[in-house]
Amino acid sequence: MAKKVTAKTKAELAAAPIRKSDEADITVERRLIALYKLQQIDSQIDRIRIVRGELPLEVRDLEDEVVGLETRIDKFKVEETALEQKVADRKQMMKDCNVLIKKYEEQQKNVRNNREYESLSKEVEFQTLEIQLCEKRIKEAMVELDHHKQEVERVKTILEETRKDLEHKKLELDEIIAETEETEKVLFDESEENSKLIEERYLKAYHRIRDNTRNGLAVVEVDRDACGGCFNKIPHQKQMDIRMHKKIIVCEYCGRILVDQTIVAEVEEL
Repeated sequence: MAKKVTAKTKAELAAAPIRKSDEADITVERRLIALYKLQQIDSQIDRIRIVRGELPLEVRDLEDEVVGLETRIDKFKVEETALEQKVADRKQMMKDCNVLIKKYEEQQKNVRNNREYESLSKEVEFQTLEIQLCEKRIKEAMVELDHHKQEVERVKTILEETRKDLEHKKLELDEIIAETEETEKVLFDESEENSKLIEERYLKAYHRIRDNTRNGLAVVEVDRDACGGCFNKIPHQKQMDIRMHKKIIVCEYCGRILVDQTIVAEVEEL
């Protein structure tokens, strides 16, 4: 007469190591319990890694932004230096023009004919126009220089705020790493131990399904007559097969392993 399997004995069976000689005697229900429990553990690890995984990206983005802002400020400073040099060159040119004007005006006092006088007058006029052009270029450079200085101050403000955000995110990341590292290690050890309860062929199938799904769910429960992974309706006959625990059933749409509420309840009791 078959011995009645209680919830306690099921939990003991799920926790007991599998020997190769026992593999033929392992029930489908026990396999499903072990697989669903492994899924729950691995899902917790996934959630921890997702939370921690977003912060390093944010930190990296902020670090890149800081470098970009610093590079932009350096570029503005180089342009400012070039503009200041341009202003200095124009001022020097104006001085040279004034020297030439005085020279030509002195020469005009000693000309011998009107042609020489007209020629010197044209030189004076040309140098005067050069001075006016220099004044115009200096004004333009000063306006541009002023704009650059304002832009540098604006970017410096953004840089200061970004550095503060970066410091805050780094502290937050350090705290999360400190909080989750130990939990993740415990869960990883549990995952390793639970994996030992599952035959290699089922374990390979589990990992293959996990690798092929976006959310890492390889074992899902049937919820409201639908697959808990892809939410497609499951035929009534297949639902009955899932509840019978006679064989492992997979979703015909997404390929995930399906379990019923009985298996879910068993795992929650463990």
